[in-house]
Amino acid sequence: MAGKIETRLAELGITLPQPAAPVANYVPFVTTGSLVVVSGQVPVRDGKVAYSGKLGDTVNQETGQQAAQLCLVNVLAQLRAALGDLDRVTRVVRLGGFIACTPDFTAHAPVMNGASDLAVAVFGEAGRHARSTIGVPSLPMDAAVEVEGMFEFA
Repeated sequence: MAGKIETRLAELGITLPQPAAPVANYVPFVTTGSLVVVSGQVPVRDGKVAYSGKLGDTVNQETGQQAAQLCLVNVLAQLRAALGDLDRVTRVVRLGGFIACTPDFTAHAPVMNGASDLAVAVFGEAGRHARSTIGVPSLPMDAAVEVEGMFEFA
């Protein structure tokens, strides 16, 4: 039987994928005490980067939001692998977003809202979190966005 969070994801039309394997010398998540830290996830779908390029150049703001949302879906897949059950999450503590963009692009926050809005839609008030959003010149595999997260669990 699906838990509350898995049911909510289904209501949103989201199916979590198999978590992606790391592409370098790191682990996909670390659990310490009552926290899980999930490594940065790019917008991969079916084994391929679904959103590539730079915001302010080949990627518009709306597409960037969709990329950020897909990144969070991949973060949640890693989180489920870490905890076994997303209902164990008691709080989304922090999300970090990296936006590949041109030097003059300044709409980082609205792009990252794609991930933040989904966190709140999935976890309700427990999904409200601290956040940093940073513009960068490039990301692995030419991804447009990368999202990492820290979660409290019971």
